[in-house]
Amino acid sequence: MLKTTISPIFSSFTGKPKASRLIFKAFNVVLEDTPPSVRRNASTNLTTLHQGTPTSAYVHLPFCRKRCHYCDFPILALGSSSSSSTPSNVYMEGKADDPRITNYVNLLVREIKATRTGFDTNPKLETVFFGGGTPSLVPPKLVSLILETLNLNFGLSTDAEISMEMDPGTFGAQKLKELMELGVNRVSLGVQAFQDELLKACGRAHGVSEVYEAIEFVKECGVENWSMDLISSLPHQTLEMWEESLRLAIESQPNHVSVYDLQVEQGTKFGNVYTPGQFPLPSETQSAEFYKTASSMLRAAGYEHYEVSSYSKDGFKCKHNLIYWKNKPFYAFGLGSASYVGGLRFSRPRKLKEYTNYVADLENGAVNWCGNGNVDLKDVATDIIMLSFRTSKGLELKEFGEAFGRDVVNSICKVYERYVESGHIVCLDDIRREVMSDEFKTLIANDEVKIENHVRYLRLKDPDGFLLSNELISLAFGVLSP
Repeated sequence: MLKTTISPIFSSFTGKPKASRLIFKAFNVVLEDTPPSVRRNASTNLTTLHQGTPTSAYVHLPFCRKRCHYCDFPILALGSSSSSSTPSNVYMEGKADDPRITNYVNLLVREIKATRTGFDTNPKLETVFFGGGTPSLVPPKLVSLILETLNLNFGLSTDAEISMEMDPGTFGAQKLKELMELGVNRVSLGVQAFQDELLKACGRAHGVSEVYEAIEFVKECGVENWSMDLISSLPHQTLEMWEESLRLAIESQPNHVSVYDLQVEQGTKFGNVYTPGQFPLPSETQSAEFYKTASSMLRAAGYEHYEVSSYSKDGFKCKHNLIYWKNKPFYAFGLGSASYVGGLRFSRPRKLKEYTNYVADLENGAVNWCGNGNVDLKDVATDIIMLSFRTSKGLELKEFGEAFGRDVVNSICKVYERYVESGHIVCLDDIRREVMSDEFKTLIANDEVKIENHVRYLRLKDPDGFLLSNELISLAFGVLSP
C-alpha cells in the first residue's frame, strides 16, 4: 500500500555526513559494502549520472502562522501579532515586516553567497522553488533579495520556472502581483481540503472561505501556471468528502494538482494521538480507495498522472519537481533543506541555532556545503529505482544497465516477473509499446538475451501498481542488498 509523505522528495532522504573537501573536484565510489554483482558490473558511466552543475535550487522559507497537526517539517511558527486584534488567519496588506523573517532571510542570503561551487561550467538556474513553511508570509522585497542573490551567485535564466508555495489567507492580490513582477510565475496553493471541519481538525490556519478567496486572487492576477495541493486519509475524512474536494479542485481549474496521502509522523500532534490504520484515520483499504478515486477523477478531467502524487494538464508538469524524479542534481538553501550534488544528499541543520552556526562555519570554510566526498554505489542504484518508479515514465533499463551491469538488470527483471504477469508492472519497448507478459517471461528465461534491448522501461501501472510501490521497491532493494 502506498503511503506518500506530504514532504517534497528532497527532505525524505537522509543527509550525508559533513566532509572536509568538495565533491565536485573529485569523488570516490564506495564499493566495499555493495553487493558483488553491482560492484563487479559498475561501469564508468556511473559518474555521468551525477556529474554536472545543478540548474535548480530549492529555497526553504520556514515561516508558518502555526504548526499543523501533521507537520514535522523544520518551521518557525510566528503566531498572531500581539499588536493587532486581527485574527491570524486573515492577511492584511501593508503589515510591518516581522524581524524574525528579515533576520532569517539575511542569514539565508549569507548561505547562498558562501556557497562556492567551482564547477567547470556554470549554467544559469532553470528552476527555483520556494518551499516551507509558508513562503507567502515573506514580504516581496525579501523574496527579491533572495532572487537577486541567486542571480548574482549562479545566474537566473530569463525563462526560469520560479515556484512558490502559498497558503490561503497569507496573501492578497497586491502581494501576488508584486511577487509576479519579481519573476514568481508558478503558484502552489496549499488548499488540502474543502471542508472546514477537516481543515480545523488538521490545525490549518485557513478555512474554506479563504480557499475560494485565494483562488480568486490567483485568477484575478493572471497566474497562468498554478497548482493545488490536497491531502487524503485525514482523520474523519470520508470518501464522499474526498470526492467533493476533488470535484471542487477540478472546478477551480488549476493546471496541476498534487495529491498527498497523509503520513502520521512521530513527534507531531497527530503522531501523539492517532495510530495509522485505526479510526478515526482511514484503514489501508480506505486509503487505497481514496488514491484510486483521485486517479480516476483527475484523469477523467484531463490531467496526466505523471508522478505518483502529481497530475498536470498538458505542458504544466512541475519542471522543478521533475529534477527530483529524474535524480538530477540541485542546490538547496535554508533551514533543514537537503541538496543533491555529485550523487550526494546533504541536509542542513533543522534547528535555527545550529543552522546559524552552520552558515558561519560555511563562510569561514570550516564546513563543506555538499557533504561527504564518497558516493555509495548502492545508494545511487536504490535512489534511481525508487525515484523512477514514482513516475509514469518508469525505470529506464538500458541506462540503468550501462551503469550497474546486465546481471543486476536481469535479477531485477526476474524478481518482478510475477508482477508483470499480474499487471502491476508494465513493460514497454523503446517506442513505449507494451511488451506482453508471455514475451517478457521468454526474454528473462534466456540468459543470452540482453533484456534491455527488448524491454526499455519498467513502470508501475496506474493506480494498482502505484499502490504496491513500497513492496515493489523493497524487492529491488533486496536484489541490490542480498
